[in-house]
Amino acid sequence: MLRITVMNTKGGCGKTTVATNLASYCAAQGYGTALLDYDRQASCSRWLKERKNGRPFIHGIAAYAPPREGTTRAWQMQLPADTQYVITDTPAGYETYNIEDRVAGTDVILIPVLPSSIDIHSTADFIRDLLLIGKARALNKRLAIITNRTRIRTKAVEKLERFLQSLDIPVIARIRDTQHYVSAAERGLGIHELSERDAQKDIATWKELLDWLNNAQAQPGSSQQELRNCSG
Repeated sequence: MLRITVMNTKGGCGKTTVATNLASYCAAQGYGTALLDYDRQASCSRWLKERKNGRPFIHGIAAYAPPREGTTRAWQMQLPADTQYVITDTPAGYETYNIEDRVAGTDVILIPVLPSSIDIHSTADFIRDLLLIGKARALNKRLAIITNRTRIRTKAVEKLERFLQSLDIPVIARIRDTQHYVSAAERGLGIHELSERDAQKDIATWKELLDWLNNAQAQPGSSQQELRNCSG
């Protein structure tokens, strides 16, 4: 079982987009997939409710909610025996979860980021906290970045790329800026499940992401260098 957590304390960076599209793509490849929603906005939970019967099954858990009367938290969080991927969507900010516990309870941390100055600075602070407070490198957690709403040949994207190169953290996917993601979310689908021809070009993004998850090995990171980069 591979535990994947989509994290960034900056709101609106695309955490739910990554979580739902990755979950639907994993399920479509025949993997037992669970989607845990820790965000009280319940975006993933609503997405699952819109998902029609006949689509590849995703086991959903509204982890933000207390267990129903007469049940325990352990029962609420129980996963099917055939689960191979556990994908967790997290809220913005730190107030609703403890970063140390979240890091300790995962294998891979995916960090979505938008190509804007505000998002770049916020993400740099978040990565610093992952390393200092969450001890992600010390615990041998794999970190990877996903750029969201990217358009080629823009100054914002060029600035983002320079920032990412300074971190020595791999960029494993680039989500292009398209309304197809909005359309898919409203229907409980992943973008790869849309019938529109233009949306089919985005399938490669999720194939590459899943390939990285399947094949990447934990790399011993240079935490001190990353800390200097984030602080600077």
